[in-house]
Parts: sequence; C-alpha cells; structure tokens
Amino acid sequence: MNYQLDGKRVWVAGHRGMVGGATARRLASEGCEVITAGRDVVDLTRQSEVEAFLKDARLDAIVMAAAKVGGILANDTKPAEFLYENLMIEANIVAAAHENDVDRFLFLGSSCIYPKFAPQPIPEDALLTGPLEATNEWYAIAKIAGIKLAQAYRKQYGRDYISAMPTNLYGPGDNFDLQSSHVMPAIIRKAHQAKLNGDKTITVWGTGTPRREFLHAEDCADALVFLLKSYSGYEHVNVGSGEDVTILELTQLVCEVVGFEGEIVHDLSKPDGTPRKLMSADRLRGMGWAPRIGLREGIAQTYDWFLANQERWQ
Repeated sequence: MNYQLDGKRVWVAGHRGMVGGATARRLASEGCEVITAGRDVVDLTRQSEVEAFLKDARLDAIVMAAAKVGGILANDTKPAEFLYENLMIEANIVAAAHENDVDRFLFLGSSCIYPKFAPQPIPEDALLTGPLEATNEWYAIAKIAGIKLAQAYRKQYGRDYISAMPTNLYGPGDNFDLQSSHVMPAIIRKAHQAKLNGDKTITVWGTGTPRREFLHAEDCADALVFLLKSYSGYEHVNVGSGEDVTILELTQLVCEVVGFEGEIVHDLSKPDGTPRKLMSADRLRGMGWAPRIGLREGIAQTYDWFLANQERWQ
C-alpha cells in the first residue's frame, strides 16, 4: 500500500515516552499534523476520557506507543498494574478509534510476546506456540491481547489496523531509574556511577550469558513510519536490528563508552530471564527497511543524553 501522511492528523499516544517521542519527531518530517495529549488532557485508562478525546480530535491515524513499561524487577513485582493498565489503554483506544471512524491504526507491542524458548531468530509465527517468560508474562499477555484486538477489528469491521513488535529499545529519553529501567539504561547508569565513585567493580544481574537484541529508538521510529505508510496486513511485523550480544558483551561495551575501567562481577542470585531473544528481521527487511544506527554509536548518544538529563534521577 501507499498511505500518504501529508496533510493527515496523526495522534501519537504516549508521546512523552522514549519511542513515542522519537515517533512524534520522525512524523514531523512527513508533512502531517502530529497530535499529542498528556495525562493532564486524557487518562488513557479511563474509557470515557478516551472516547471524549477522540470524538473531538478528528484523527486520520493513530500510533499507539502508550504503555506501562519496565524491566524485570518492575514486571515481577507489579504484575497487576502491568496487566490491568496495558489492557485498559489498548482496549479504550482501539474501541474509540473504531467508533470515531479512524481507519489507520498502528499498535506497538513488545518482543516479550514470544515464548521463552522460541526458535532463534524468532519469526512472527512463533506467537502463542509455547510458555512465556515468567518474569514478564503479565506485560506480554497484555501486548498479545493488543495484537489480537487490532486483528479482531480488521477481521470484523475491515479496519486497517496493524501491529509492530519492537525488540529491546534504547536511546535519548530512556528511563534510568534503577527500580524500573530496562537493562541498557540500568547498565549505563551503573557504569557512570561506578566511574564517579572510583569503584573497582560493577555488578550485573545473572550470569551475563543471555543474548539480547537492541534497536535505537530513532531507528524504531523510522521503521514505524515506514510501516504506517507502506504496510497493510493481518499479521504483526517484527522491528529489530537483526543482531544480538550477550549481557556481558553489552556491559563491556557500555563501560568502554562511559569510561569505567573496573571489573565486571555477576550477582548470581538474580534471574537471567530468557536465554536468548533475537527476532527475525526477514519480513521487514524484505519490505526494504533496515536500521542505520550502530550499537556503539547509539550507546554514546544515549550516554550523552543521560549526562545532560541526569538530575531527573538524582
């Protein structure tokens, strides 16, 4: 398909988040009017507020980047919040979009939707073929429900609703709170603090052997705009770099960028999570899209942003 964004009104739900913010900035170059609304304008967990907002907004398209997100610790300790809030957000927005005749909708999922022991690299059709990773199954179930909701409205009402599944994302605007952050910002902050303190060691969770894939948020935003303009299909599409590294290799690279020269030690009392999580990039590459920002370059950009904004986490 060839969906023209020029002149369209496009709402980026979740624009204050890392990927939502990057997507809003990327869309600004497409000639469309980017619509944003903070929680002070509309609480996405409240059906009546979402319905009222969409009734007045006169939207052509929606990018659904809003979600309650967090790392292993946050997911494992607040399962009710991760399941309930994400279900409410996606259900409210999809239903209100349909009721207000918004015919173009892009739902953003997560690579955690796939089984813990999925084949590697993970193809899109691995969904629902095995048990989920226990530490984040609540978030995963909510995201799976979002995919199925988009598919259901496509099937029953003919809506042009699609889904994209990003891999682990990082970049400017990330969350560096060690109680709720993902692995990349957590390691960056730990390495930075260890450097400032003159520490001899830095501690990472688990064995360091699990392999993870990372994609810069700006690359993800570019892929989402690409899909919004060119993809119309029932199946979701993986959005990733197509490459992975071990957590130990990631920690070593972060330490090099940050300038921490101490030893890396492992807290074996903490969980590793899924042994490997690399998504197949074949479908999106076949459409003609590929990332541009390398891992070292992306880490350096992210660290620079953290240095300029670190007072938020002090």
